[in-house]
This record gives sequence, C-alpha cells and structure tokens, in this order.
Amino acid sequence: MTTSQWHGSGNGTSGAALDLLRIVRINEEIKRVVAVAFKINIMALNAIFLAKRAGNAALGFGVLSNELRVFSKDLRESMISLTRLIHDLVAEVSVVLQESRQDALFRRTLAQCSGNPMLDSVLERRNAQHDSRAQRISGLRRSLRLAVDDAARLVELGGVLAKSAKIEAAYGAGFASSLGQVSGEFDGVVEEIRSSLEILRRSKFFGGSA
Repeated sequence: MTTSQWHGSGNGTSGAALDLLRIVRINEEIKRVVAVAFKINIMALNAIFLAKRAGNAALGFGVLSNELRVFSKDLRESMISLTRLIHDLVAEVSVVLQESRQDALFRRTLAQCSGNPMLDSVLERRNAQHDSRAQRISGLRRSLRLAVDDAARLVELGGVLAKSAKIEAAYGAGFASSLGQVSGEFDGVVEEIRSSLEILRRSKFFGGSA
C-alpha cells in the first residue's frame, strides 16, 4: 500500500503508529547488541592479558582473542549504521503520523466542498508527497533489513572465533582451565547477540512474526 492509499483509507495513523512501535522495539534490541559488543571488547582485553601470562602455550588463544576484539569493534560500527537508519525511519514515519491527522481534516473539508478545483489540486499534490514518502520509507526498510542481515553474518564469524578460542584454550597448559572459562563466556555472549539479531530479523516491520 502506498502512503497516499494509506492516508486515503483512514488507516494512516494506526499503520504508522504500529510501524513506529516496531521501529522503537528494533532500536531497543540494537541497544542490547551494542551493550554486549562493549562487553566482548572488555572480555577480549582480559583474554589477551591472560594469554600473555600463559606464554607460548596460549599464542593461538591470544590471536583469537584479538580477533574477537576486532569483531566487537566491527559489530559496534554495524550497530551505529543500523541506528542511523532507525533515526531516519523514525523521522519519516513521524511525518506520516502528522500528515495522517492533517488528512483527516482535509477529507472532512473535501466532503463539504466537493468539486472544488483548488482543493482537488491540493489533494493531488498531497498524494504525490505521500507516495514519495512511501518510497523513502520502503527504501529505508529494505536498507535496514539488509544491514541486519549483514550484522547477522558478522556474528556468525564471531561465533566461529569464539568456538576456535575454546579449542585453543585446551592447549593452554596450566592456564587451560582459565582460558576455557573465558572462551566459554565468549561463546555465550555471541549466542546472546545472535538471539537478538534473530529477533530483529523476525520483526513484523520486515513482515516477520515477532
């Protein structure tokens, strides 16, 4: 449905309000991912320090810990991109809400003054604006979904790194137990992020079920 059809059917306010609510929920999930990404960064720094203490036995673990730190940085940057798209969507959908209220008044005026060429011209112009806004929202929606998919692929890489760190931890000699505990925490945190991104992908804003 185009925005002009949306407005004209009288469903603009409710439809835009639902979208705005879904966007806010997506943003809350993004905030959770950002918080966890910071947590991974701190964990990785601690893991790198622990690997240095373990010496040669934990060289592989140290390399993977550093890669997980890079992963956390890349993930935060990915979430920043998502947040920008969210802000743009909030701005566009908020305008739709405002215009929907204005259109309700406009429709009442049209009903009382049907056949007025000036009002018909205004209606045509407003419909063109609505359609243009609908295209922008649709484009932002697609961009947001693609960005979420990109983030999900990045998290898959993080999962591989975490599992590899768990394997390397076993070769940590006297530090194997400590390294194993840290790598297990990495694995759990990455799973937490994966769960959040799956919630985003299933959002009704993208036609999903969540």
